[in-house]
Amino acid sequence: MLYSKTKLLNVLFFALILLTSSCKEKRPQKPQTGTEESKKEWVSIFNGKDLSGWTMKINGYPLAENFGNTFRVEDGLLSIRYDQYGPKLGERFGALFYNKELTNYRLKVEYRFVGETAAGAPDWGYRDSGIQIHTQPPNTVKLNQRFPICLEYNLHGGNGIDERPIGAICGIGTFVEIDGVKSTSSCTPAIKARTFHGDQWVIAEIDVNNGKMKHFVNAEEIMSYSNPTYDPNNEFAKIFIENGNDSVSSGYISFQSNSHPIDFRKIELLEY
Repeated sequence: MLYSKTKLLNVLFFALILLTSSCKEKRPQKPQTGTEESKKEWVSIFNGKDLSGWTMKINGYPLAENFGNTFRVEDGLLSIRYDQYGPKLGERFGALFYNKELTNYRLKVEYRFVGETAAGAPDWGYRDSGIQIHTQPPNTVKLNQRFPICLEYNLHGGNGIDERPIGAICGIGTFVEIDGVKSTSSCTPAIKARTFHGDQWVIAEIDVNNGKMKHFVNAEEIMSYSNPTYDPNNEFAKIFIENGNDSVSSGYISFQSNSHPIDFRKIELLEY
């Protein structure tokens, strides 16, 4: 009888060891430091203090000359303003470039339109701006070049009454394919029309992954397109076509200074 009890206890002991070992094997493991998985995390690329890591280019002015203090940091916000432009904006459009070339990533920004449109702005300038991706290198933008070559997520704000949807894809010196068909329009509206009135904060996101792009607003997908190419008839874009290869596979992130004041409070990047 004693032998039987001892044998039974040994069997139960070894069974417990096997069960414990099995549980350990099934337990999910955290990615180790230095693995590809651990590197995929959101990073803030605006420090809320100054424009470190960013370079501006305004039409008619040399690279890095911040005419009229157009791009400024106030109260932790990246603000674009025109209060020092005088009575006429003219064609002093510009862009603020993040100082890193990117290929595959997701960009998330929180923005709001504020104040009044700059004096002398074009008719389309009311609550108009843009987030630009696959932008040409800032040091290649000519002195007198209205807009850099890029793909633009068009930002619109409503007037409180009329619909003015956000999220169109505008190709500046570029073409894209929508549903497999090459678009030759300068701007193509988002599939889902969403208008935001007033000075409310809005979250805009762009996903760029192996030649496929998607636009989101407040976490909702509103637009997708693919296979961007340079326009061979654009005087600034054609210089980037090499040996007949017109594909646009990488570039810089930039924010437009068009004609209406705008604030950004978060700018975050997730690289793939």
